Amino acid sequence: MNFPYVFLALLAAYLLGSIPTALWVGRRFFGLPDIREHGSGNVGATNTFRVLGPKAGSVVLLIDALKGFVAAYFLPNFLLAQGAIPAEHLLYYRLGCGVLAIVGHIYPVFAQFRGGKGVATVLGMMLGVAPATVGVCLLVFLVMLGLFRYVSLASMTAGVAFALLQLLPQFRPAQPFLVGVGFVLAALLIYTHRANIGRLRAGTESRVPLFGRK
Repeated sequence: MNFPYVFLALLAAYLLGSIPTALWVGRRFFGLPDIREHGSGNVGATNTFRVLGPKAGSVVLLIDALKGFVAAYFLPNFLLAQGAIPAEHLLYYRLGCGVLAIVGHIYPVFAQFRGGKGVATVLGMMLGVAPATVGVCLLVFLVMLGLFRYVSLASMTAGVAFALLQLLPQFRPAQPFLVGVGFVLAALLIYTHRANIGRLRAGTESRVPLFGRK
């Protein structure tokens, strides 16, 4: 292992995740000083959809997902190409870089460590680490959103689905280590949505209007 290369890649993963996309988009294109002072109070794509509209929300969703994908896929591939890590350890570095990007999104150094809930960045990481699960998790998300119209509930359910899918050999690489990581990510999503869980229990969580339903 080439420690300097590995350290720089892990640092780059965290810094990449720390890019507060919604905050910067709000400031640059909408003159909004801090999107965290509006809506749900975080810098995620859902709050951007709510506060700034679908175009801004779509851009933020895409970029936040790219943060996770670039960290989990391209940074470990760079390490491998430089001979800094052995090929048999590639998955572990995908997981490490991906998790650091998620941590950066939730606790961004560029935004006073007040970030989003990590859903889009987890999605990007999933694409880089276990792409076979992404389609199923997206389907779970859409079904839950269509049935209940709660983005928070759909996100948490999709995260749990990702963890459960890792128990099936056809949905994960050969390393069983990914099973544990899947459940850690699911627990992390539930933790970042703890305020939403409280509102769901109280019946005060905001619903997404779909097909004319409010």
